[in-house]
Amino acid sequence: MREEQHLLLTPAYGDQDGHDSAWQAVTVAAIFGPNASGKSNVLDAIRYMAYVVRWSFRENEPGTGLRRNPFALNSDEPSTYVVDLSIDGVRHTYGFAVDDFAVVEEWLYNYPRKRERKIFERNTSGFSYGTTTPDSIKALEDLVEPNVLLLSVGARARQAMLQPLYGWFAAQRLRSPTSPSRVASRLGAFGVPPELVRSLGIPELQKRIADLMRAADTGVVDFEIVEETDEEFAQRDAVRERLGADYAPPRHTELLFRHKCTSGEFRLALQDESDGTQQMFHLAMSVLPVLRSGGVLLADELDASLHTYLSAKLIQLFQDPVSNPLGAQLIFASHDSALLGRVQGRDVLRRDQIWFTEKDEAGGTQIFPLTEFKPRKEDNRERRYLTGRYGAVPNVDDDLFMTALATRVN
Repeated sequence: MREEQHLLLTPAYGDQDGHDSAWQAVTVAAIFGPNASGKSNVLDAIRYMAYVVRWSFRENEPGTGLRRNPFALNSDEPSTYVVDLSIDGVRHTYGFAVDDFAVVEEWLYNYPRKRERKIFERNTSGFSYGTTTPDSIKALEDLVEPNVLLLSVGARARQAMLQPLYGWFAAQRLRSPTSPSRVASRLGAFGVPPELVRSLGIPELQKRIADLMRAADTGVVDFEIVEETDEEFAQRDAVRERLGADYAPPRHTELLFRHKCTSGEFRLALQDESDGTQQMFHLAMSVLPVLRSGGVLLADELDASLHTYLSAKLIQLFQDPVSNPLGAQLIFASHDSALLGRVQGRDVLRRDQIWFTEKDEAGGTQIFPLTEFKPRKEDNRERRYLTGRYGAVPNVDDDLFMTALATRVN
């Protein structure tokens, strides 16, 4: 993104749109816009920030610079990222700026008793600290390489003042749309990856995923992870030895979904399920843990391979204090304009949960909220969007489009 952009999750209408007064922020933010307008760029900025916080200390070798994806027409300028959030009722403001070589700036403030307290500031000249910052944090600056964040180093050193913020970044779930090819790639040739087996080993989570799959009318009644027997594993290992392979094969596992039909029951592997069932399963794997422990879920193309009704039901899980008691947040991008309207007589999204993206003349992404248009609660937002009242729709040249379709390739 070329210019500074803001995604604000503070409620604009309070109880008028049914917000729970216990939540200081909206629990859903939906981003709509035409293809290539920058919806994914907004999510990628949050993903990148979380990535650098979590891994800069571990992955950035001294003198190697930083990986980033700056705006192509302005790549010499530093990229700046800022979050303003509440952790255990205390507001925190944290940000950093990076170029291709180093961290140019980094800062952290918090606001206990609603008064600003400086934890640290950093620029190319060095570090400065607040009056209450412990000496143990100040002592870390000798360990901080130019391409590494102080927050990352401090969290690894178990600094109590920094760990809650680091923990917030570590708890975020970042998700992209799932397609059959991506599922096959993730599962590999032999079934379920070990990290998926470990997470599904939690009985409560497995039960809730199965319940959600049944509620979504996928035809799935339950699922199980089946490991190959010792005999099967030994046979494969023997083949490996005969071929002279020098690697130890992992134990094969298979994720099988049980279906019931009039003639009885049958089982299908995940990669053999429909796109919609695969998508629903992977969404459940992301949504349920976030609702259980709090945090933020980023979902690019939430509606991919899903019926509007199912997308609306997933969004509703975040809107309802019963299913979302900790105020977990869902930030997603979508092309499904039906989500701007009503499903079963109720609004899927509230007025202050809707954002749009479009490209400016220089090719930079602009993100802006529906609230800029001062919408009324009773407006037909889907129709207004599709007729261009809010912008953020494709500018299609109908004549050129039809000419392209009619042109025959010789």
